[in-house]
Amino acid sequence: MTASQALIFPEPAIAGQWIAVGTMAELFDQGDCAGVQVGGRKVGLFKVDDELFAVDDICTHGNALLSEGELDGYEIECPLHAGAFDLRSGKALCSPLLKNTRCHLVKIEDECVFVQLVSPEA
Repeated sequence: MTASQALIFPEPAIAGQWIAVGTMAELFDQGDCAGVQVGGRKVGLFKVDDELFAVDDICTHGNALLSEGELDGYEIECPLHAGAFDLRSGKALCSPLLKNTRCHLVKIEDECVFVQLVSPEA
């Protein structure tokens, strides 16, 4: 596999591995939404009260960054067309969204945030 292929298809190389993406202070110094790269994949991180959620950061409809959207409870609204996803399940909640987004595993250890990508088949 070439380096460019690894960036396009990162899951086989890092699926199942916990990847450190930053500290809580670094990631959420500007609010409750943050975008990071994990193995070449854009992942949105969202803080709701004491919980943390990770989903694919690209909207399944308009290719906008969900981490730049509006967070309302457990829903993230796409900044482009106002479609919303449930962060707990990735479910598309309203039009124009037709496809759910993928949720990833996330954990916090000693204030450091770790993400584990979920493969497309999961």
